[in-house]
Amino acid sequence: MAKSSNVNLRKASTAKNDEFYTQLTDIEKELRHYKEHFKGKTVLCNCDDPRISNFFHYFSYNFEQLGLKKLISTCYKNQDADLFSDNKSEKAIYLEYNGDKNGDNIPNPEEIGIKHLKGDGDFRSKECVELLKEADIIVTNPPFSLFREYVAQLVEFDKKFIIVGHQNAITYKEIFKLIKEDKLWLGYGFNGGAAHFINKHYIDYATAGDHKEGMIRVSGVTWFTNLEIRKRHEDLILYKAYNENDYPKYDNYDAINVDKTNEIPADYKGSIGVPITFLNKYSPEQFEILDGLNRYSILDGPTEETRGKYLAQVNGTPCYVRIVIKNKRL
Repeated sequence: MAKSSNVNLRKASTAKNDEFYTQLTDIEKELRHYKEHFKGKTVLCNCDDPRISNFFHYFSYNFEQLGLKKLISTCYKNQDADLFSDNKSEKAIYLEYNGDKNGDNIPNPEEIGIKHLKGDGDFRSKECVELLKEADIIVTNPPFSLFREYVAQLVEFDKKFIIVGHQNAITYKEIFKLIKEDKLWLGYGFNGGAAHFINKHYIDYATAGDHKEGMIRVSGVTWFTNLEIRKRHEDLILYKAYNENDYPKYDNYDAINVDKTNEIPADYKGSIGVPITFLNKYSPEQFEILDGLNRYSILDGPTEETRGKYLAQVNGTPCYVRIVIKNKRL
């Protein structure tokens, strides 16, 4: 994605415009891998306008097939049917669906309970936290600008989740710690590592040719989850042999650098620095995550020993963020 588009995404953090509404096709493509988790469960979508949310649409139309117990959907300050109501309402509603009543297997309006919230629907509000406590699995696209806080709340209340986020969140200390401790991992992802979102606030500066009218293409978007999926237990096939010329060590850290995940040497026992995209292929049975490197350790930050040094650097040239791993098979 072009630099100007990244600038606009950063502006979302302060402009409160990071309302990226997820396409139904992307939701269907990801959630087909989790179907066994939903039987008998209450699902909460707490960052989506419940009347037009594609998450609510997916779960309500597949309610019986998935064997859900209940579906709840809330959003922040939105009582307008317009997709982008600018959050002008001071109060919000939430929808509750308990399954088909008339036998047509379609979520009809009269079967969906519309309930009023006293507040603005913020996921951090007391009444929304009560809905969170009731839920078993949270599935939504939270605001990118509040991702740290959003995940922290899910962890605090020990919730299972499948949520959309930007891969840069991997480099946040709080998120990386959860990944290292095997409490959070990546889902199956979006085609080409990019997603189209409905968003009226930005011009689409993306360089790829698959633009869609009325949407913005955001690179580096992925799914984060703590539900078990098959892909995270599949070994990465390694075929390259280690040699010093192809795998130089970092100037200020005892690990070799690998620029591409598929070039991880099969026979190297020491610490290896890999791109963050490695996590798409990560199996905790095959590899151990030790740390993350940028200027400093993601986990430790600057220390007396590392202050003033650039850790992810080879022959004086900085690399982008690296994840430090070891091969458990050796």
